[in-house]
Amino acid sequence: MKKMIKGVGIDAIEVERVEKIVARGDRFAKRVLTPAEFAQYEKMTGKRKVEYLGGRFSLKESFSKAMGTGLGKEIGFQDVETLWDDLGHPVMTSTKFAGKIFPSITHDNHEIITLVVLEETE
Repeated sequence: MKKMIKGVGIDAIEVERVEKIVARGDRFAKRVLTPAEFAQYEKMTGKRKVEYLGGRFSLKESFSKAMGTGLGKEIGFQDVETLWDDLGHPVMTSTKFAGKIFPSITHDNHEIITLVVLEETE
């Protein structure tokens, strides 16, 4: 079997922007996060909650860019999910892509940056 890269997507979001969204309540989080992601989100407080929501939003953006569609009619927020494995690594799955997904996320006090690589097997 031959493996090949189908797409690469990158995204960034300002932490301050996400802080304002989190301060307004859970409406945005409930729209963006899958039920399993939201369950993890609800257990968090403060800065960690901001990093989680911003990271998941940005990962979904990165995924949609790697697919070449952007978020919208073809790919929605609920079509992509990122949870942690037993070691705390992000594991991304999607109802719109059957291949292997490699997500990466980093953040500091100012920005959250994500990268997604999609791999297909021929």
